[in-house]
Amino acid sequence: MIGNMAAPMRLLTAILLLLVTTSPLAGALPMRLQDGHELPSLAPILEPILPAVVNISTRSRVLVRQSPLFDDPFFRRFFDLPAQPRERVAKSLGSGVVIDATHGYVITNHHVVDKADEITVTLHEGRVLQAEPVGTDKDTDIAVIKIPTEHLIAIPLGDSDRLRVGDFVTAIGNPFGLGQTVTSGIVSALGRSGLGIEGYEDFIQTDASINPGNSGGALVDLRGELVGVNTAILAPNGGNVGIGFAIPVNMVRQVVGQLTAHGKMRRGSLGIVLQDITPELASAFSISSHQGAVVAKVVANSSADEAGLRVGDVIVAINGRLVHSSRDLRNTFGVLSDGDKAELQMLRDGHPLRLTIKVSATRQETLAGERVDARLRGVLFGTIDENSRSFGKDGVVVLTIEAGSPAASIGLQVDDVLVAVNRRPVHGLADLPRSGGAKGNLLLNISRGDASFMILLQ
Repeated sequence: MIGNMAAPMRLLTAILLLLVTTSPLAGALPMRLQDGHELPSLAPILEPILPAVVNISTRSRVLVRQSPLFDDPFFRRFFDLPAQPRERVAKSLGSGVVIDATHGYVITNHHVVDKADEITVTLHEGRVLQAEPVGTDKDTDIAVIKIPTEHLIAIPLGDSDRLRVGDFVTAIGNPFGLGQTVTSGIVSALGRSGLGIEGYEDFIQTDASINPGNSGGALVDLRGELVGVNTAILAPNGGNVGIGFAIPVNMVRQVVGQLTAHGKMRRGSLGIVLQDITPELASAFSISSHQGAVVAKVVANSSADEAGLRVGDVIVAINGRLVHSSRDLRNTFGVLSDGDKAELQMLRDGHPLRLTIKVSATRQETLAGERVDARLRGVLFGTIDENSRSFGKDGVVVLTIEAGSPAASIGLQVDDVLVAVNRRPVHGLADLPRSGGAKGNLLLNISRGDASFMILLQ
């Protein structure tokens, strides 16, 4: 059977070779001489940049939650129980990319190095180095770490705005801890958002295989330039199904600039509430396009107010980039810092208008400590600003929560929005129950993402 299949297979190989070498792909790829024939190959593109992609492993100490009975010495002696460990060591694997050989900067995902006590980087040639954190940003899932600079090779940064659906790309990373692995595919879609993975989403979608461990690795174009940082997969059954997502390098570049300068993002504020254009709104505003973002609210004395924005203005472009939806604007503003300027192209009453707006520092009020009801101690509440994932909702947001606090023990989480207490709406921090105030149980109405539920604090 195998012998009978040999001739047809040779014929099929010859046909495929003819198709590949005469297709547009052949002109895009370098040619490699083999057995007297020129074959298209990605190897000449990848060989210079493979040393820039590294493997990352982390170790962190995680507190172990246990019953309060185990803290009682009498209980342990009575049942002859050994002392219980209060923490365990957690390990994780991921990938990273050297973007600055002079300073030793490596970019990766926030979730790869989050809460890590020890970060170890393994280079392509096998060297193992200890890394130090430089800065991290949860909302874009980007982190910068630093390693010794000796004999490092950095990858050149491309321009993700030049990508088109159908462009060939390769993903380089450390899937399942196997070691450096290269997969190839195309750009399947651009500007993917609304996935609930990150606070600011403008993903490149690709069918190049991305699996657990690829997080923080490189998405590279045929120029050998970094166009994205691999971050997530859509995996209904736990494995790769050809739908992977990468953070565009242009967003990465802006975030990295702030992380290396300040160690964190210093997001600015505009003071506007936006909503998407609908056919009905387009008709009401007498515009033909169904793309853009409508200004639904302008906060008094904000940057937007000072620049002259009005309710009903339709923003169609920012800094020369077309705005398809309110999320496009939020993603752009989300990486701007205090003092940056943005040029807006708008439609007002159907007429074109340009405005330059200066981003101001985000001002967020918080409330915690002795002023909050004792049952909410250990929780830091804040007002909802436009950089929050919950922007547009009414209530107060949970910024931080102490492990072991009463609220943490009943399931309250960071980014939860408290919208009512004992059936009374919470519009701001002034509506939170104060120390010595409400008696009896506290019934909290919580909004988490698209879900709403109630929590009872006794």
